[in-house]
Amino acid sequence: MTVTATTMTPRTRPELRQSTVAQTVALSKRSILSLWRQPSLVVPSLIFPLFFAALGTSSFSRATTAVPGFPAVDSYLDFALAGSVVQGILFGSTVGATALAVDIENGFFDRLLSSPSTRSGIIVGRMAGGMVYGCFQTVFFIVVLLPFGLSLKGGVAGVLTMAAGGTILALAVGALMSAMAIKTGSSEAVQGAFPLLFIAMFFSSAFFPKETMSGLYKTLAYINPISYLVEGFRDLTIDGFSASAVVRAVVIPAILAMVAVVLALWALTSRLGAR
Repeated sequence: MTVTATTMTPRTRPELRQSTVAQTVALSKRSILSLWRQPSLVVPSLIFPLFFAALGTSSFSRATTAVPGFPAVDSYLDFALAGSVVQGILFGSTVGATALAVDIENGFFDRLLSSPSTRSGIIVGRMAGGMVYGCFQTVFFIVVLLPFGLSLKGGVAGVLTMAAGGTILALAVGALMSAMAIKTGSSEAVQGAFPLLFIAMFFSSAFFPKETMSGLYKTLAYINPISYLVEGFRDLTIDGFSASAVVRAVVIPAILAMVAVVLALWALTSRLGAR
């Protein structure tokens, strides 16, 4: 009897790259489908920002002309759109991180780590659902508010820029919350960060311009990075398309996303080292 030995040839770099892409796409599909199949997890992040926009428009409509320092807008609704978009993305992005923590708790995450899946594909694939949802939220808020008097000075270019910024912001927040999920392995810890995001929103310029604030509230709004994210989206709405608006709406979230992804990968490396 003769035995034929077969040798495993190492995969070339293009093959490895194709494998990484295929794994990331497969995990991304799972993440997106999990959001689609559990609408109860994502609907609140669509409803509550619209509620705050409606409440603010009915309560503060006169402030646009009566309060010194308030930017020139056609209506408070134009001013409120940016806050609604960022608020919805901040809240919605915690869903993917919570799902990641649940995967860790039920052991599915460990099975992924023991498989030949790429580490970056596991992280990016889980956050892909949040990115798609962030883009959808941005467009959804614009479409829903247009019949109620919203005017978007940035036009089509502004909408596309806001959609890109919303996608990248969802990646940044999702990666940051994923780092927490990986580090703690607890869905309760991730959900416990939700009130902190809510408080950070209120201590920003999401609902009122910084120029009209005073005291500690004004100081906190100026150092709060959420203020600058909101103002980028707001400039596209009330001032029109400009380079400075693109920087604040897209470039700043992109920098935050790179830092957050590095933190998530570091948390994953630490978790692997502790095993």
